[in-house]
Amino acid sequence: MQETHVRWYGMSRQQQDAIASPGAWLTKVAGRLCLNLLSSARARRETYVGEWIPEPLPEPTEWVSSRPADLADRVTLDESVNMAFLVVLESMTPPERVAFILHDVFRYPFAEVADIVGRTPAACRQLASSARRRIRAAQAPATPASRQARIVRGFKQAWEAKDIEALIDLLAPDATVTSDGGGLVSTSLRPVEGAERIVRSLVQLEGTIRNLTILECTVNGRPGLIAQQDGVTVSVYAFEVTGDRIKHIWAVRNPDKLRPWTASVAARMN
Repeated sequence: MQETHVRWYGMSRQQQDAIASPGAWLTKVAGRLCLNLLSSARARRETYVGEWIPEPLPEPTEWVSSRPADLADRVTLDESVNMAFLVVLESMTPPERVAFILHDVFRYPFAEVADIVGRTPAACRQLASSARRRIRAAQAPATPASRQARIVRGFKQAWEAKDIEALIDLLAPDATVTSDGGGLVSTSLRPVEGAERIVRSLVQLEGTIRNLTILECTVNGRPGLIAQQDGVTVSVYAFEVTGDRIKHIWAVRNPDKLRPWTASVAARMN
């Protein structure tokens, strides 16, 4: 957005007056800048060490639970920021993502999307349709917030108690954990699949980090957990819950993605 406005204000008044629709011009420039940015980011991730996960988002007023009911009360199921949705967005090609966001989210007609993306309206319609298929394929049946909170809390308690059987019972048999260390910390470079393998990796993680404290937090609008060592957040866990089981866990350990979390949790505790 800043770059778009820099380009607008970098023109003379005569050049600005010659543009019939400033809003359309700004949208077009912003869209093309986004395409360039997405293409560049996609290229960088091809050389990223291990799996790449979108940066986990704390709530603007992040909190640490003090009463059992707090988590369920405060969770906001915002589909635009939940981790599963962001991961699907990242799997799209840059043109797919821009076409989908502009048409399905901001309701731009395909004729205008085509002008921004640099393709025909028919091609943009196909791009948006492909994006929708990706989202539908990844969508899990909705689980009530209170149930998600209860399952995540149970997972935390079982992890702290090293209750192997309870952990396995809370995970779907084909559950998956995807970890992101960015090559800066030790973590699995490939997704860990299967409940028993996941539990072994969790127990091993706790054994390698001393004084690990697990806290309940809202992560990307859903019930989640963070792990802290000596007051510093070392991991953030986002969950996808299907029915009464955990289907997917995203574990972000890249310290470059966790700086806001230590400050956020410390502010709430003070």
